[in-house]
Amino acid sequence: METFRIHLWIGNEEVKTKTYAEVKDPGRLSEVVGEVAQGTEQHVDQAVRAAHQAFLSWRNTDLAERSALLNQAADLLQQEGPALANILSREAGMLISSYRGEAVRASNIIRSTVVNAQSFFAPKVVEDENSWVSVEKRPLGVIAAIIPWNVPLMLTMQKLAPILVTGNTIVIKPSPFASIGVSLILQKMSELFPPGVINVIHGDGQAGAALTTHPLVRKISFTGGGSTAKSVMKSAASSLKRVHFELGGNDPAIVLEDANLEVAMTKIATSAFMRSGQLCVAIKRVYIPEKLYDAACELVVAHANNYKIGYGLDENTTFGPVNNRGQYAYVKELVERAKNSSATVLELGTKLEPDNWNNGYYLNPTVVINPEQDQEIVTCEQFGPVLPLVKYRSEDEVIHLANNTEYGLGSSVWSSDFEHAVRVARRIEAGMTSINGSGLSALGHQHIPFGGVKQSGIGRENTEIGLSEFIEYHGINIHKS
Repeated sequence: METFRIHLWIGNEEVKTKTYAEVKDPGRLSEVVGEVAQGTEQHVDQAVRAAHQAFLSWRNTDLAERSALLNQAADLLQQEGPALANILSREAGMLISSYRGEAVRASNIIRSTVVNAQSFFAPKVVEDENSWVSVEKRPLGVIAAIIPWNVPLMLTMQKLAPILVTGNTIVIKPSPFASIGVSLILQKMSELFPPGVINVIHGDGQAGAALTTHPLVRKISFTGGGSTAKSVMKSAASSLKRVHFELGGNDPAIVLEDANLEVAMTKIATSAFMRSGQLCVAIKRVYIPEKLYDAACELVVAHANNYKIGYGLDENTTFGPVNNRGQYAYVKELVERAKNSSATVLELGTKLEPDNWNNGYYLNPTVVINPEQDQEIVTCEQFGPVLPLVKYRSEDEVIHLANNTEYGLGSSVWSSDFEHAVRVARRIEAGMTSINGSGLSALGHQHIPFGGVKQSGIGRENTEIGLSEFIEYHGINIHKS
């Protein structure tokens, strides 16, 4: 298979560095997918200054022109999708089927952002006999965007599109665990724009710190873990930078007594184990009425046991490895500690290539039955293929359990009574709640701002509310007399 060599991308030009880091295939650790340039503080400064110089003219570009260029970028991304799917699967480890549609979904994010921008920038002008007032929206400047590895195309475009359409420029730092595919497409997309509008930097924590403390960076948009976000926030404080965070979750699924149990538990298990549990809005814990508990557990176990665990490029695989050594070790230790508790831990699924098991970060889909309500496996964000099933006795109790956390990203309620489900949903402390589904529908993506409460984030993405993250307001007032 092809091996890639990725350089920095600054001002629409490749920038080579002295050091390159290997990216290995999580399902074939003996195989190197590519080498990625490691930038220094000087490279970060070069990228930010290129972005700032481009901003001075890009901010004055007409909205129609910015929108047209972004729509061209969406077309390009969709065209490149099939080639990118193979690369993304190799570097992230997930099933190639999960990446075949990602470029299309990412391009749709760009297009919907462009549509939202047209009404968003409509001027607000009011006037009376004494004065005239205009409230106008202006871009901030250079935005630093730090991207995770699990859904790289969609999460990159979820930042890039609103940042650029509002007249800002961007310096993107992809995750070191999945930087190849997104870097290749960003280089091609950037050539549609003036030099410096899109820049890509790679590197370790030192490069990240240089980016988050740079005086010309006006805002940091970060998707990832809470501990890193706290460090970013400290870095931003020295120059009072604005921050936007989309962080982790411990999303609860609440099954009500009137739920269609077979349908609900199948959908819940599918959501929990999608991408081997490596999604911020994957279901992380399930609350089940006591009288339905045993039947619900049987349904989840049967579903999880049908997974075929193997290499992401194998079309027979239905369950891939986790992405990196740190996450693999964390989840493995979490499961081992659960085994030493009173809970029942079932490691399920079938290994397609047992001889290759130790050549990748492979874990079984794991169901934890009868855990304590405050047990670590329930209260943490596993971000891996582990699903604890917790029984409850009353509606008030389950609302307390669902809300008794510092997380608050997504959540779900499962019921055949729509009105009852909505009443329960309104009591949940989360940025988003789905009923009889997980995540957002197509209509939900169009109208619901994506983000969380408490320590699951600051700010929102998507919709016009997401656009407002990247502008500042300027009021002009004429005194007539």
